[in-house]
Amino acid sequence: MNELELKYGCNPNQKPSRIFMADGSELPIRVVSGKPGYINFLDAFNGWQLVSELKKATGLPAAASFKHVSPAGAAVGRPLSDILKKIYWVEDEGDLSPLACAYARARGADRMSSFGDFISLSDTCDAATARLIKREVSDGVIAPGYEPEALEILHQKKNGNYNVIQIDPSYRPAALEHKQVYGITFEQGRNELDINKDLLSKVVTANTDIPDSSKEDLMISLITLKYTQSNSVCYVKDGQAIGIGAGQQSRVHCTRLAGSKADNWYLRQAPQVLNLPFADDIRRADRDNAIDVYIGENSVEDLLSDGNWEHVFKTKPAEFTKEEKKAWLSTMSGVSLGSDAFFPFGDNIERAHKSGVEYIAQPGGSIRDDQVIETCNKYNIAMAFTGIRLFHH
Repeated sequence: MNELELKYGCNPNQKPSRIFMADGSELPIRVVSGKPGYINFLDAFNGWQLVSELKKATGLPAAASFKHVSPAGAAVGRPLSDILKKIYWVEDEGDLSPLACAYARARGADRMSSFGDFISLSDTCDAATARLIKREVSDGVIAPGYEPEALEILHQKKNGNYNVIQIDPSYRPAALEHKQVYGITFEQGRNELDINKDLLSKVVTANTDIPDSSKEDLMISLITLKYTQSNSVCYVKDGQAIGIGAGQQSRVHCTRLAGSKADNWYLRQAPQVLNLPFADDIRRADRDNAIDVYIGENSVEDLLSDGNWEHVFKTKPAEFTKEEKKAWLSTMSGVSLGSDAFFPFGDNIERAHKSGVEYIAQPGGSIRDDQVIETCNKYNIAMAFTGIRLFHH
């Protein structure tokens, strides 16, 4: 099969729609179940490239959670701490496979954005990962294969209509890629840049010490940015993206957006949040929404004033004051930050520092590089100039 007809394009009025191989060769995918749409395939193919590169760079299974052609989360399969298991709602799952850990991390970092995502897995989907996928609101998954038990579990979603795509891991696209805009064809060489630790060798700050674990986090950040709509920055800690700012016209707005997501990820680990007295039968989405409001600017009274929230808690939760939030965030450290293009001003570093950033990778090349380096030195941040830009459109 070298083409697949789709229901419609980006919107219902955009018909006809299909994916196909222009050279007449076979499509490298098989739809195991469901009827994936145009945007589903855009997310699936971008996500597959991302997790494939994460696996190649780290040697660990990888997962990504995509929404509207940018990742909401991406991670490799490092083990989960008890606290991460709790905030990702997987503490009842027992031992998790490395792939399941990767998916829990990718899905759990920004659960609000991942709601209704498309999942990409670098390895054959096992039963442990399928069980986590089954319990989440998701549009579909792409992987190089599926264990029989995993398929049985996934077929239970959406009455057997859950989108499951299998991709040939040996597929390699042509060196040139094309797209059409307004009837005009664009052509460019595929971005085949290999992201590895060698890109981090030019450290330009007074602090030149970047531990190997943080170099791996910086690689994860850069690979994630390679498939994120630009402008974009990505905060990473312990093998997973914890804040992604995508598609902003201003670099500092990317840094602020991603930083606020990283802050929310860390605030969810505060004792005040971990000890919230949730009702036993609360739905996951309601729990996520309640936490988002609780760690935001709202007071507990604001949270409870809406009748929709009264069923969320067994008892009235304690106030999480601004001072307590600030104190907790001040303990955040060891975060790595990547940027898909140079930082034009030191204000980006000032904002990154507030979210515990200690290591940065960016192309360099701004006329104000000296100012950016000076701001890094102010906070003892180690920064590498990669010399490469990672725009993605």
